[in-house]
Amino acid sequence: MNDTKIYNLLSMAQRANKVASGDFAAVKAVQEKKARLVLVASDAADETKKKYQHMAEEAGIKLYYLFNREELGHCIGKEFRAVVAILDKGFADALVKLL
Repeated sequence: MNDTKIYNLLSMAQRANKVASGDFAAVKAVQEKKARLVLVASDAADETKKKYQHMAEEAGIKLYYLFNREELGHCIGKEFRAVVAILDKGFADALVKLL
């Protein structure tokens, strides 16, 4: 896993407005079938992990555990983020290749 490339891709996706971050926005993106990939911080609460694992399975979306909350948030120019949903297929595919 190449952390620098992942960081850069997440940053570009955020600048392109192709990211939904935070619990409310990510849930909405998954439920509306806009999310192409879900990234959950490795130090997120167990309930959060279970919730998104279940939602991703039901929606047929890939889910990865990546970084911690601080690092995941920093990638997209925010503070702490436990979950990030990628809304663009191109960014999602590029991230999956790196993961």
